Amino acid sequence: MTENQTKREKRRSVRMESVRLVLKRDKVAVITLVLLGAIILLALIAPFLPMDPNATDIANRLKEPSLSHWFGTDEVGRDYFARIIYGGRVSLLVGFLAMLTSMTIGVLVGTIAGFSGGIIDMVLMRILDVLYSIPWMILVTVVSIFLKPGLRSIILVIGFFTWMEIARLVRAETMSLKEREFILYAKFSGVKYFKIILSHIIPSVFPTIIVSATNSIANAIMTESSLSFLGVGIQQPMSSWGSLLQSAQGTMQNSFHMALIPGLLIIVTIFAFNKLGNLLRVYVEPKIMNDEKE
Repeated sequence: MTENQTKREKRRSVRMESVRLVLKRDKVAVITLVLLGAIILLALIAPFLPMDPNATDIANRLKEPSLSHWFGTDEVGRDYFARIIYGGRVSLLVGFLAMLTSMTIGVLVGTIAGFSGGIIDMVLMRILDVLYSIPWMILVTVVSIFLKPGLRSIILVIGFFTWMEIARLVRAETMSLKEREFILYAKFSGVKYFKIILSHIIPSVFPTIIVSATNSIANAIMTESSLSFLGVGIQQPMSSWGSLLQSAQGTMQNSFHMALIPGLLIIVTIFAFNKLGNLLRVYVEPKIMNDEKE
């Protein structure tokens, strides 16, 4: 084993030990991450399970939870457990795809602005400031009203209007990185700017991107749930946890669990992604754990 490989193994060992210590101390994080894993697993295997989220049975509408219907049935007799599972698929899909969209835009804008500087940086940052000054929920809600409600629209709307924070973080790190010797040497050697960004800048800010991605997923799920609850998000017959909350408004007096279950799942999922982000931060920056111990 070479010296570099030994150093990498040592760093990896320190990082894993830092994560282990966090999990040992924070039992809530362990529980929520296990629940998140179970939710993601159920969402992935849902198509292979013998259930149809859209099968109606009017004769058995608004039934209480039972062995035949674990979470009962909704207002048209659909199995609520199946609706919850497939709703989770949609909410998680929105979260991941909206995150990829916002991360792509944010990283590109942040690296180009930070690396270029000058007029390009000024123009991009003024556009960012304008968008950032508008409350994001109002902005997303207004734009979504003018688009055809649906899965594609909600992903694009959330992704295109939630990239500002990551752009600022990446810009700040890029401005610091571009003054380092290996970047200055690449410039002096005549390497093209975009190649420097792709080969040196983005890999260097990758830890920040990874940590921000988990928070972005949580925010996207929360935004989708809010928009679906307001009726401008996911539309019937497709369901998400937010749309299930919206549909449960009319049955809360008799079937309170229909609002409670998706609401709890939204809370647990968002909380778990935030905990995952904290763990990733400790993994990529073990010194955080050392500072806390001191």
